[in-house]
Amino acid sequence: MNGSCSSHRLVLAGVACPYIQLIQMCLAKDDYHMENPEEAERDPRVYFAAERTFLAWIRTGLGLMGVGFAVARFGLFLRQMQSEETHMPIHATGLSVWSGVALVALGVIVNLSAVFSHIAVVKRLRSGTWIPGQVSKSAVALAIVLAIVGIGMGLYLLFVR
Repeated sequence: MNGSCSSHRLVLAGVACPYIQLIQMCLAKDDYHMENPEEAERDPRVYFAAERTFLAWIRTGLGLMGVGFAVARFGLFLRQMQSEETHMPIHATGLSVWSGVALVALGVIVNLSAVFSHIAVVKRLRSGTWIPGQVSKSAVALAIVLAIVGIGMGLYLLFVR
C-alpha cells in the first residue's frame, strides 16, 4: 500500500468506509513496523499520539473538577431546599462540600501530572530514550483512587439514610 487515502475505498452497505481502510493501512506490515528505531523520534505521528494522550488527561482533570463543583453545590442546594420545607435550621455534615473539594483537588492534581508527564514523554522522544509499552502509572493511580471513592460513595448510599 502506498499510504494514500485515495487509492482504494472500501464500501460497506453502500457507504464508503475510509476508516476501515485507514486501520488496514496502519496494520499493514510496511506501515506498522519501522525499519529504524530512530525514525520514531522523527515521526510526527508519535508526537501527535503523545499530544492526544495529554489532551485526554486534561479532559479527565476538567471532568473531575466539574463533577466536584457540582457535588459541592448540589449538597448546598439540597440543604437549602430542606431548610425552606421544614423551616428549621440546617444541620449539615459538610460531606458533599468536602467530597466536591476533594474531587476538584484531584482534577487539579491530574492536570498538573498530565503537564509534567507530557513534558517528560516529549523529552524522552527527542532524546531517543522512550520505551514503548510502558504502563501509565498516572492512569493506574487515578483508577485506584476513583475505585476507592466509588466504593466509599456506594457504602455511604447504602448505610446512611
